[in-house]
Amino acid sequence: MPHPTVILTDIEGTTSSISFVKNVLFPYARKALPAYVAAHGQEPEVRRWLDAVAVEIGGACQDALIVETLQGWIDQDRKHTALKALQGMIWEAGYRNGDYKAHFYPEVAAVLEGWHAEGKPLYVYSSGSVPAQKQFFGFSEAGNLTHLVSGWFDTEIGGKRDAESYRNIVKAIGVPAGQIVFLSDVVEELDAAREAGLQTRLLDRLDDYPMPRTGDATHGHDRVENFQQITV
Repeated sequence: MPHPTVILTDIEGTTSSISFVKNVLFPYARKALPAYVAAHGQEPEVRRWLDAVAVEIGGACQDALIVETLQGWIDQDRKHTALKALQGMIWEAGYRNGDYKAHFYPEVAAVLEGWHAEGKPLYVYSSGSVPAQKQFFGFSEAGNLTHLVSGWFDTEIGGKRDAESYRNIVKAIGVPAGQIVFLSDVVEELDAAREAGLQTRLLDRLDDYPMPRTGDATHGHDRVENFQQITV
């Protein structure tokens, strides 16, 4: 199989620890949601997503119920586009206030810089909204890494376990699917990407997955434990 010329990467569990998202970002958004909606709920972009939630839970309803629903979705780690968009808006304030910096595994920034220097385009595909992705890379522990990314995709292009989503990404990038490698810690996402013709690498970080996934558990995807082990 030829070496890929384009990299497509997940974030949580791949470039960055699952614990940062679950233990820092999710609680921050959950706590901030009521005040944020009270202050910004009539702004068009915020209203758009609040109304989307209202439609899903049964039509016209009070913002307090929408907030309660969103907090429940955070607790369930639901990958809902409206939730991800609103979380991204809230997280931006936290980043800009210096409440936290986005976690990246120690080797990631240097490897991404190396790929960038070699002229290999990098794209990001995460369940987090595109604005949240840009914040993550922009306010990282390693500094602003957004210059390394050629494009961003979230669940508005489709679910991460749906092969059609990766076909849409291939069309958007404009290179043959076989020239793109998708990096993720989730086997089912890699299965979908492979079905669409992409190359794949399973990130099996011991910090996130103390029981290594080997043999049949990899579903035949090449397994690596960090970015330094990825050959492109």
